[in-house]
Amino acid sequence: MNPRRPDPKRCLVTGASGYIGGRLVPELLARGHAVRCLVRSPGRLRDQPWRAEVEIAAGDVSRPETLTAAFDGIDVAYYLVHSLGTGPAFEATDRAAAHAFGAAAAAAGVTRIVYLGGLAPVGVPAAELSPHLRSRAEVGRILRDSGVPTAELRAAVIIGSGSASFEMLRHLTERLPAMVTPRWVATRIQPIAVRDVLRYLAGAAELPPEVNRTFDIGGPDVLTYAQMMHRYARIAGLPRRLIVPVPVLTPRLSGHWVGLVTPVPNSIARPLVESLRHEVVCGEHDLARWVPDPPEGLTGFDRAVTLALRRIKDADVATRWSSASLPGAPSDPLPSDPDWAGGSLYQDLQERTVTASPAAVWQVIEGIGGDNGWYSFPLAWALRGWLDRLVGGVGLRRGRRDPARLRVGDSLDFWRVEEIEPGRLLRLRAEMRLPGLAWLELSVTPDGDHRTRYRQRALFHPHGLAGHAYWWSVAPFHTVVFGGMARNITERARREP
Repeated sequence: MNPRRPDPKRCLVTGASGYIGGRLVPELLARGHAVRCLVRSPGRLRDQPWRAEVEIAAGDVSRPETLTAAFDGIDVAYYLVHSLGTGPAFEATDRAAAHAFGAAAAAAGVTRIVYLGGLAPVGVPAAELSPHLRSRAEVGRILRDSGVPTAELRAAVIIGSGSASFEMLRHLTERLPAMVTPRWVATRIQPIAVRDVLRYLAGAAELPPEVNRTFDIGGPDVLTYAQMMHRYARIAGLPRRLIVPVPVLTPRLSGHWVGLVTPVPNSIARPLVESLRHEVVCGEHDLARWVPDPPEGLTGFDRAVTLALRRIKDADVATRWSSASLPGAPSDPLPSDPDWAGGSLYQDLQERTVTASPAAVWQVIEGIGGDNGWYSFPLAWALRGWLDRLVGGVGLRRGRRDPARLRVGDSLDFWRVEEIEPGRLLRLRAEMRLPGLAWLELSVTPDGDHRTRYRQRALFHPHGLAGHAYWWSVAPFHTVVFGGMARNITERARREP
């Protein structure tokens, strides 16, 4: 599909554990480029199918001292990170990171930066843009002024399996047959399929050195959000949706509404919604001069939705919007690891022996979460998820990337897979809002002929008095919730072949 090029580049990809970066890496490899991935936690890429074909550099764009080694020998650097959802200081964070990245690229003699930004409305002053779009535009300016030729590709709504914009559209349409909506559903938008975004990003590596500018990228269709929902419903085989726009739903209120109805948390939903206040339609298509459109043309909205739904149905979603770890998520070592600093540690331990093979128990463990739930008191888990969303957390509805298989770095409801040893161990790190750090560890060991020892640990490292108070307030429920979980997992393994 992507012929090898005669002039391979050495590419640095930031955000390789995220939605776009995780898909761009194999695209670059297929074109014959050498790829180095810059990630905060190299272990997050361990289970990626392309891991053995890339170099890994441990570093962080917000820590300039980690960038020098990462840029050594690089021709093209991809800037695919942002601080969306980190709170009110995200603009300053993005600004500092862009300055550091641009300076490191210039010092290393990098010949090209490629940046994926947001499509800005024409004629709207920067002060009237949403903070999210304003920051994305500022990052682009900083990179273009770095002295390194920069191609800033600006996209609006990206349609693809697992993208935040697509999940927002999908869940709003599927869950609400009739809806009272904010005014932005009448805003004209030019969506683009993720496959076309990847084509443009990969092709931009070969732009001539004199090109230092923005490029608008979009698909062939210009639609309102309401039209997108109607067309999604038709493609998905749903009855036509009743959509009634009203003027009183502000971006702030509708961000909460989207966060309530869809898996996308408020911290991400609100910036996405605010970006739809103004019309976002491409003002030019100049990139086609250097990266020609495919012979069959760019992917239309209907086909992009059809492809995304097929990927979801086939459980073939390579990356999701939640693939990247939450900004500011803890990365402290697991309490009980040799390098743990110590302090208070609470533990709930459950152990059971079951007449079933280790493989049967592991199959139940690896299928936990998402549609399968957590094998104990669904109402209690649902309530915990709702409470998390009320305080700005991700809640339970992120679900799973794949219904049967997990890999390191996968989001799993309000957990993330920190470690997996197939057939033996699954360790999850909590990403819910907590006054401390929490882990859930599930493991299996053989225990004689066709018997298995199941071990389950819930660990909590409290932060301050609030952390201790939190643990003791929920401790009375642990025997019921975690005990029921251990009992039901082993019983499920015993019953199923």
